[in-house]
Amino acid sequence: MASDAVIVVDVQNDFCEGGSLAVNGGADVAAAITRWLPTAGADHVVATRDHHVDPGGHFSEHPDFDHTWPTHCVVGTEGVELHPALARDRIEAVFDKGEYDAAYSGFEGRADGVALADWLRARDIDRVTVVGIATDHCVRATALDAALEGFATTVRLDLTAGVARKTTERGLRQLREAGVTLTGEPVLRPA
Repeated sequence: MASDAVIVVDVQNDFCEGGSLAVNGGADVAAAITRWLPTAGADHVVATRDHHVDPGGHFSEHPDFDHTWPTHCVVGTEGVELHPALARDRIEAVFDKGEYDAAYSGFEGRADGVALADWLRARDIDRVTVVGIATDHCVRATALDAALEGFATTVRLDLTAGVARKTTERGLRQLREAGVTLTGEPVLRPA
């Protein structure tokens, strides 16, 4: 019997206010997801985390904030942990990604050695809803890969936060072109 899942993308301390790569509204997104999950009606809930050891050129002393970034979500730091406003009681597995590369998509992650797509298929999941941080980067990449893997994919834009207006608008166009359903009003930050 087919079922559905929520994928909570990278709602981590470093991506919320006070973190090394904070996205405006990150903490609000964490709290909003926590309020929404009990009413989401999903059969399963998973989360993803950036989990960097040495991702090479992903980190830069002079980041462009599109392909290179300040140091963030390093294994063993508080910044890698899920934000405290995100309730963990419904999260069944956390998929870590990017130990030695950029790894924007949650589908590059593993939990206990199992890839996200395999975990979802083992539970007969055919629909996913993607929420989290950041709309224009890891949420976008995760949703695009979900659609590519054959899952009916929705992004709840009201439960995401983007890095910048320009990249968020570009990401939303890519999602629409890939057949991803977008719901809720996007929160577009200043450029």
